[in-house]
Amino acid sequence: MTEAQPARTDTTPPSGWAVHRTPTPVAEADREARLAAPRFGETFTDHVARMTWTAEAGWGERRVEPYAPLALDPAALVLHYGQEVFEGLKAFRHPDGSVWTFRPRANAERLAASARRLALPELPAEDFLGSLRALVGVDEAWVPARVGASLYLRPVMVATEPTLLVRAARRVEYLVIASPAGDYFAGGVNPVSIWVAEDLHRAAPGGTGAVKTMGNYGASLASQVVAQRHGCDQVCFLDAATGRLVEELGGMNVVAVLADGSVVTPALDGTILPGVTRDALLTLLAEDGHPVAERPLPLAELREGLHTGEIAELFACGTGAVVAPVGRLAGEGFDLTVGDGGTGPVTAAVRRRLTDVQYGLAPDRHGWLERLV
Repeated sequence: MTEAQPARTDTTPPSGWAVHRTPTPVAEADREARLAAPRFGETFTDHVARMTWTAEAGWGERRVEPYAPLALDPAALVLHYGQEVFEGLKAFRHPDGSVWTFRPRANAERLAASARRLALPELPAEDFLGSLRALVGVDEAWVPARVGASLYLRPVMVATEPTLLVRAARRVEYLVIASPAGDYFAGGVNPVSIWVAEDLHRAAPGGTGAVKTMGNYGASLASQVVAQRHGCDQVCFLDAATGRLVEELGGMNVVAVLADGSVVTPALDGTILPGVTRDALLTLLAEDGHPVAERPLPLAELREGLHTGEIAELFACGTGAVVAPVGRLAGEGFDLTVGDGGTGPVTAAVRRRLTDVQYGLAPDRHGWLERLV
């Protein structure tokens, strides 16, 4: 693959954003050492982008400031009632040294939808994009200069008003942190194993399954522990209404590839997060001639298809992992190998198609990329 060029330095923050640089940035040699082998979500850049919202004044105080612990009142609403939403997307270094992100307006729309569901203020899309440009413009040196690595961006909105009243917050903080990232799973882009949780559920009809909020992820962790006890990397949840239908993993969507080349993925019915990566992959699969069906996917159908070979490939997808091939599906009373246990050809091809666009190695025919720096 083509190696990207070094970071550029001719950057200025977007209009309206004040920049307060840290007096103690990570030393260049230390930063380069961290970028050489970044582990997902374990190293953070020098700065954070922040905005403040109040019921009286709306959104304001746009600034980039040193990365530091937050000062939260012990009565902050987020600590008691979980009024919080977040997003996840990446910044990619292209061969000419420029930095781009993938479908940020879709993330902005999803953040707004999540905020509405949690009674938080909606952040205008231009402020969302401005926060990304402001932070990456200051911390551009942290964007890895090689294909396969990226700078993961985590926007988050939290209710900080100190009160124990059960109501929507009147003071909210929005911030973006950034973390250089390599492979999501420690083993790299290799088949992962999935445990099916049949006793606990991630979301229920009318709940918050379709939004990115802390409660959904916290509710998945107990099942994740069980999955690890069974030697599995991730957990797959079934629907709460019937306990029969495959929904999604703890943090990723799931897609099955049939032996005839067609593709099936659980339909978005209000309990499944509408993944930005999922949507892009389904578009590319359809363009490559794979009929795509978004419909209920019973676990019994999935098990039978893997047993007979009718289902040839299975993969998970999301911003962090992009595409993670599934080599094993297990649960109480069954343990199935997916195909030959390796990465299937359809999975490999669609992953390559998407990442080539993200890293500027293939034309962006859909207008998915937006330049940050």
